[in-house]
Amino acid sequence: MTPPEHTPLSNRRVVLCVTGSIAAYKSAYIASDLVKLGARVDVVMTESAQRFVGSTTFAALSHNAVVTSLWDQNSEISIDHVALGTKADCIVIAPATANSLAKLALGITDDAVTATVLASSAPLVLAPAMDADMFGSASTQNNLATLRERGAIVVGPESGRLASGLVGEGRMSDPIDIVDAVRTAIGVRYGDFVGRRVVVTAGGTREPIDPVRVITNRSTGKMGYAIAEAARDRGAQTILITAATGIRAPWGVETIKVNTVDEMRGATLPAVANADVLIMAAAISDFRPNVFNDQKIKKSGGNGMTMELEEVEDWMPQAVGPRLLKVAFAAETGEAAEKGAAKMAAKGATLTVANDVTEPGSGFGTDTNRVDIVRADRSIEPLPLMSKYDVGNAILDRVKPYLTDLE
Repeated sequence: MTPPEHTPLSNRRVVLCVTGSIAAYKSAYIASDLVKLGARVDVVMTESAQRFVGSTTFAALSHNAVVTSLWDQNSEISIDHVALGTKADCIVIAPATANSLAKLALGITDDAVTATVLASSAPLVLAPAMDADMFGSASTQNNLATLRERGAIVVGPESGRLASGLVGEGRMSDPIDIVDAVRTAIGVRYGDFVGRRVVVTAGGTREPIDPVRVITNRSTGKMGYAIAEAARDRGAQTILITAATGIRAPWGVETIKVNTVDEMRGATLPAVANADVLIMAAAISDFRPNVFNDQKIKKSGGNGMTMELEEVEDWMPQAVGPRLLKVAFAAETGEAAEKGAAKMAAKGATLTVANDVTEPGSGFGTDTNRVDIVRADRSIEPLPLMSKYDVGNAILDRVKPYLTDLE
């Protein structure tokens, strides 16, 4: 299988540190996901972590030898703790126990994990995992505050059932969120959109008919979410304004949930006032009922019913900012690029992303898309079928030169 053009962590080196918690088994999923995203993963384990999960598991998943002691050394591939720390693009400790947090806050380096962190200037991601009382203790909270002040990114913990059988805050966050935090940390440190504010809209708006029914469309939000992830991975401060979808909100992205066109407009216009880029990937309703029924409409014995609709104003021209660059979307059925080009001037868009939803692999709900990039001079650049994440990066690639010109 051909790898995707944009692999989020391609050529990045991530050190995954595992400390002694029952949550250590989840770290295997983190290692696997990081490798799938293109990262070189080196694993460092404390002695107590090895009582929960064997180092062989991580060696198999990472395809690299695992550091289990300060006394480990492999000069051939240079994986001692100092070399790992200095070469790392990001270090993530998952799970991070109360003991490991205390050592890091105080600068104690009596194991391979703490020594690796101290030897590195790479971004640090912490995923705490412990019993609720331990997490809530003044000592742990003070240690976390200290580490945050030093720049550490803390993910979680979550509330739920703990290993002790109690329910409370202390369960390690989902591996997906921890991996997203790594992507965010690397983007903020090395990305080409650092210092940029990108607003993305996603999903299909819903216009109510009555308290039960709505008028909506087939949009799943996948395209908009993929663009938001791409912007986050490249270091942008990213705001995702999304209509109802079944997609998990991406970690590291400010997510605002809306339902109707008016709610989408009310959230978007203030958000773009000091933004650099607006990408309107949402499927905004073109029509809505001109009357809302406050009671459920009942059947009328097979006589049917007639409902009058009104056109919804295209409010994209109202989205303005002193340095705002706007990207429109045009989902069409045939001649997508030409139809998208015809609406660009009225929208005030610099680029339009046009796609024909009838093309195989380009419809709603797919993980791929085939789009044309239309510019203000009506030139059309067709792109091949690719993942929606790759489409998101392709859009950002084409936005970037315009941002430089505006400076």
